[in-house]
Amino acid sequence: MKILVINPNTTASMTDHIGKAARGAASAGTEIVAVNPVKGPVSIEGYFDEAMSLAGLLGVIKDNPDCDAVVIACFDDTGLDAARCLTDRPVIGIGEAAYHFASMISNKFSVVTTLARSVPALEHNLSRYGLSARCARVRSSEVAVLELEQPGSNARQKISAEIGLAVAEDRAEAIVLGCAGMASLANDLAGEHGLPVLDGVTCAVRLAEAMAGLNLRTSRLGGYAPPPPSKLRAALG
Repeated sequence: MKILVINPNTTASMTDHIGKAARGAASAGTEIVAVNPVKGPVSIEGYFDEAMSLAGLLGVIKDNPDCDAVVIACFDDTGLDAARCLTDRPVIGIGEAAYHFASMISNKFSVVTTLARSVPALEHNLSRYGLSARCARVRSSEVAVLELEQPGSNARQKISAEIGLAVAEDRAEAIVLGCAGMASLANDLAGEHGLPVLDGVTCAVRLAEAMAGLNLRTSRLGGYAPPPPSKLRAALG
């Protein structure tokens, strides 16, 4: 089985970090191909960055037709619906995967993400997925995405402090980490705070394996119908 894991931003070091987390979660025999577009924003923090990343993201999917499933490794679930129009292979957003997993192991979970400007997009997604009632709060740690890549930064301490507030103030029973760049922190933070801490990359890889293993395909009826070839050629070449 081959799973294409796409970091929709262009920061290669983050792609390497995401790929390592994905391979750590994958079953024996699953091949992880972790890639990022050549052109686009260096990080995705809000609606504008998301829009600027879409052409690169969809181009990567178009150029990798031989995988069994696709994971979009941006917690905003960037381009998720458009990607499902482009391929009938299962396409999993790491936010969507983590939310669903958290809802099955806790009554209420909180999300700890990066900057405050990212909070509305995550709240909108929770509503769209029908999970708003299960999420106590989406919290910002005020950690920029690229700060997670900087040696010596205090990003981990800020994230941990926000988890502590989520437990005390939200009465959260689980925490979802709201950025792919936080993938390596989940196990350590779970032990520190004594509750489940979920990373979307690992959740999405396992879910992608399950869906591909069941030979599930994205419906080509209705909203996920593929675009006409002429539009596809005009948009992506």
